[in-house]
Amino acid sequence: MFSFLLHRILRIIPVSLAVVTVIFFLFRMVPGDPAALLAGATSTEKEIQAMRIQLGLDRPLLVQYAQHMLELARGELGYSYTFKGDPLPYIVVRLPATFALMGMGTMLTILIGLPGGMIAAVYSNRLPDLIISFVIVSLLAMPNFWLGLVMMAFFSVELGWLPSFGFTGWLSLIMPSIALSSRLIALVARTTRGVMLDELHKDYVRTARSKGLDNIAIILRHVLKNTLIPTVTVIGLQMGYLLGGSVVLERLFSWPGIGDLMINAIGARDYPLVEAITLLYVAGFLVINLVIDTLYTLINPRLRHAG
Repeated sequence: MFSFLLHRILRIIPVSLAVVTVIFFLFRMVPGDPAALLAGATSTEKEIQAMRIQLGLDRPLLVQYAQHMLELARGELGYSYTFKGDPLPYIVVRLPATFALMGMGTMLTILIGLPGGMIAAVYSNRLPDLIISFVIVSLLAMPNFWLGLVMMAFFSVELGWLPSFGFTGWLSLIMPSIALSSRLIALVARTTRGVMLDELHKDYVRTARSKGLDNIAIILRHVLKNTLIPTVTVIGLQMGYLLGGSVVLERLFSWPGIGDLMINAIGARDYPLVEAITLLYVAGFLVINLVIDTLYTLINPRLRHAG
């Protein structure tokens, strides 16, 4: 297991360097002069030039890149025009809110999507399967922000049951986490249903039934384990969707996370802050992939020797 994890971690290093490089040069291509923005609308050309020197923007691009890499190695994410310094402390303060939203969304996905797909497979072409399949199609066709608006109008405005803006307690998590995870719940349910239907028609299931095992024992002891790898794959691939989709929903629900901070940074044209948050998103994707690879090996130990 240790050698497997070490191999996966070593793979992350070149990917991280490539992503950091692309992001750095991409944001340097964005129109606008950060020095002029920071100096103010009434600043003179001399003041703008002085600000450009202070920020190191007068240096060659490759020198700026090398300086940027050194700053990242020291744990510094650049100079934020909004916060007048290193944005990392202000980002860290907002991370728990985003993690709470993602964690609740993932928990809802596992608790609803996985059992829903299993029930649909067991009762294939019967009423439970038809109802679950209808819900799956509806959720896949429904944009998460639209679902969020509908829930806000009904549960907050009409009924007054749930808070609709900001974080005022754990009840505030219900609507944004449901809106965020709705598509992933549908994908997991659909994947679980398809894979389990295929597994239920295999020879080992017929053999288990011939030995007198009931359906619940067969599903929990044998079928579920073979169903988990494709399901975990879907959850792992879509965790990035939860992270990226939280940007829109955090703004919609005024959620105090890094997604809302990123939209504020874009509005203020604080590109170093946007770049810093983007790097954290990328780091989140890489960590999620590492966790999913580790889960694969726990479900199927033979995968430790593959790749």
